[in-house]
Amino acid sequence: MGIKFEKILIWGRSAEEYTKMFGLTLEDNKLKIIDCAGGPASFNVEMTRRGGNVVSCDPIYKFSKTEIAQRIQEANREVMNAVQGNPDNFVWQDIQSPNQLLNIRRSAMQEFIEDLSLGIQEKRYVMGELPTLPFADRQFDLALCSHFLFIYSEHLSEEFHLASIVEMCRVAIETRIFPLLDTSGKVSPFLLPAVNQLLKQGYKVEIRQASYEFQKSGDKFLSISKS
Repeated sequence: MGIKFEKILIWGRSAEEYTKMFGLTLEDNKLKIIDCAGGPASFNVEMTRRGGNVVSCDPIYKFSKTEIAQRIQEANREVMNAVQGNPDNFVWQDIQSPNQLLNIRRSAMQEFIEDLSLGIQEKRYVMGELPTLPFADRQFDLALCSHFLFIYSEHLSEEFHLASIVEMCRVAIETRIFPLLDTSGKVSPFLLPAVNQLLKQGYKVEIRQASYEFQKSGDKFLSISKS
């Protein structure tokens, strides 16, 4: 079940975007949160500044800042080519142009890069890889997974998706995943099978509305918890 890492873009988002994507409330922000496949998002550093309790987990944290910055540059080119080549696939409202998108993302990822060394020392950035996380059962209140599961359905198997979701549910009381689309903009073919299997295993599963939409129809997240 190994991941083809060359297919996974190293790309990060801000705390403001996380709040909208996952419907985070002021009460949610007080929880102990694990950001799975957190990549170079600035969610961790921004929440830490506000007194939050966030741990980010990703295999890229074993690399140096220079190596991660290089992967970010590669992702920048690929993402911008995709966005500029298919502008009708996106909602240009909160983000009004490709240049603004790039500036927002660069700012968030630069904050991550500047925080990485300290965050590793403080054990806020932990090297780990789904579907096997290096944490104890129910160590966290809330697990978040942004732009990894479902969106990479072409590269990650149905088995991998289910195992990863169950693993996040092992380490956290509630798990939230955004978005539910794949890279083509269609609902992931693994969403319904995963929901059905989780229901059979006794989980409570909800598809909830997000207050975020950049990829068209990418405005919902999955919430999973034990019944």
